[in-house]
Amino acid sequence: MSLELIGRKLGMTQIFTESGDRIPVTVIEAGPCPVVQKKTGDRDGYTALQIGYGAKRAKLVPKAMQGHFAKANTAPKRVLVEVRVGAGDLDGYQVGQELTCEGFKVGQRVDVIGTTIGRGFRGVVRRHGFPTRRVSHGNHESFRHGGSMSAGTFPGRIRPGLRMAGQMGNARRTQLNLKVERIEPEKNLIYVRGAVPGHPNAFVRIRPTVKG
Repeated sequence: MSLELIGRKLGMTQIFTESGDRIPVTVIEAGPCPVVQKKTGDRDGYTALQIGYGAKRAKLVPKAMQGHFAKANTAPKRVLVEVRVGAGDLDGYQVGQELTCEGFKVGQRVDVIGTTIGRGFRGVVRRHGFPTRRVSHGNHESFRHGGSMSAGTFPGRIRPGLRMAGQMGNARRTQLNLKVERIEPEKNLIYVRGAVPGHPNAFVRIRPTVKG
């Protein structure tokens, strides 16, 4: 059974099928992810696995977390994520066990969760695609403005959700239903069709798509 893994987006490339078709893919280094802790219903009120990914120097880890990793007999990790599992599936995993991309298979559909590239503070033209104002007679100092924002006397305020200037990017996004095109277990690599959120070397989470 494939379980959610933490990985690192290496970048995009292309592969070719036997018929000569070119497929754009994103290469993800998925795992290995050791099981750091098991959450049980009796003790924690829910069942889940805490998994880690990425090496981190011990001197940069607080003493409490050093003991937490030592209890699982694993080196400190940069990322920790909780993955919910059913109570019946919890017994199939042990603390210290490493989860790898071998749980996935070619042709499988997966979801990839990541954080989009931050673009900083942007105006309405860049952020929402607003058109610019005319630069000819009769216009001045409002070439890239958003225009009127309020709705007059009633309700006398700006309605929620109005498209305005603000922070662009740096938000969690989930790319759904991506096809696994290739797997290289010896290198912990998964090739998924299409693009996924995040910059190269960004941490992502890859999980099997839940069929509705």
